[in-house]
Amino acid sequence: MKEQTRTWRGRLALGALLLSGPALAAEDGKLKVGFMLPYSGTYAGLGHAITNGFKQHVDELGGKIAGRTVEYVSVDDESDPAKATENAGKLIKRDRVDVMVGTVHSGVAMAMAKVARDTNTLLIVPNAGADEVTGAMCAPNIFRTSFSNWQPGYAMGLHVAKKHKTAVTLTWKYAAGQQMVDGFKESFEKGGGKVLKEMTLPFPNTEFQPYLTEIASLKPEAVYVFFAGAGAAKFAKDYAAAGLKSGIPLYAPGFLTDGTLEAMGGAVDGVLTALHYADGLDNAKDKAFRTRYAVTYKMQPDVYAVQGYDAAQLLATGLGAVKGDLGKRADMIKAMENARIDSPRGSFSLSKAHNPVQDIYLRKAEGRDNKLVETIVKGLNDPARGCKM
Repeated sequence: MKEQTRTWRGRLALGALLLSGPALAAEDGKLKVGFMLPYSGTYAGLGHAITNGFKQHVDELGGKIAGRTVEYVSVDDESDPAKATENAGKLIKRDRVDVMVGTVHSGVAMAMAKVARDTNTLLIVPNAGADEVTGAMCAPNIFRTSFSNWQPGYAMGLHVAKKHKTAVTLTWKYAAGQQMVDGFKESFEKGGGKVLKEMTLPFPNTEFQPYLTEIASLKPEAVYVFFAGAGAAKFAKDYAAAGLKSGIPLYAPGFLTDGTLEAMGGAVDGVLTALHYADGLDNAKDKAFRTRYAVTYKMQPDVYAVQGYDAAQLLATGLGAVKGDLGKRADMIKAMENARIDSPRGSFSLSKAHNPVQDIYLRKAEGRDNKLVETIVKGLNDPARGCKM
């Protein structure tokens, strides 16, 4: 009986220890931020840009958020959903982080969201647009500072429907690509267009030639694709080399060309993309952000850096409202929900499901820039299908 009592007390103590991670950090005056991002593979550049953007805002605050010195722990998630649950668990149980920041790959993000829900850990998603994160998996402790996959797809469908009647879509077969295609198809067909065929290939396969041959045979008026990172650069070059670019206009969410233009070597010049950020936005925040980023990191920022920067801004808003007291969790979350973020992309608020309500821009690739053409839709709010929060 005594042994059972000791075991029971031990389990209670362990449970209390796991639940008191933020409180422990509060005792030593630190804020422990756990980055779970891709630092290798196809999306490595995206992970580094998000990290740079987040740290830039913290540096602007003097290395502290609401008086707490920020300590970073980083895990390379390798864009591998199979490892995601274990990696997130390590950040929470082993490293005792106060907040998780991640990730890029939608499949990994959905696993992170489940762990965050199960452990009530604060999660800020600085890129992955999986609709479920602020849809069916929404929760008070889960926030996103980027986009839902539906948003750029839906916006681009609105634009393309004004110019073309038929389209073919092509994407990697995983949540991000399928959901962006779904958003595109929803608005494109509402506008009178018809998607002739939806083509997919396994992630991160970059053998595009069979698909390009089929596109040529189908002769659509437009092609809409989702690719990002190194895969996007190869697709753009292959599309141009196949002679399709001049005859069948290519459209995409901005991830095709963000952070990849230099590697494409002009292969996408003139291609139109849709995203919540563009080069040439005329606002003071963006100018200051870009100047400091270029000085600090010796390169120009992209949308991934902006999203990381805004993740830090959102966290600072919440923690600042409670003067650094991590014990006032409900008040901190309320402040984050009501935040109006002064972002380089333009000011945005959060929906009831904690996804940005934001402008979506039409951009044209020219040299190393994604130049602003126009605003396709202002204040686009994701429908948050399935969210019961």
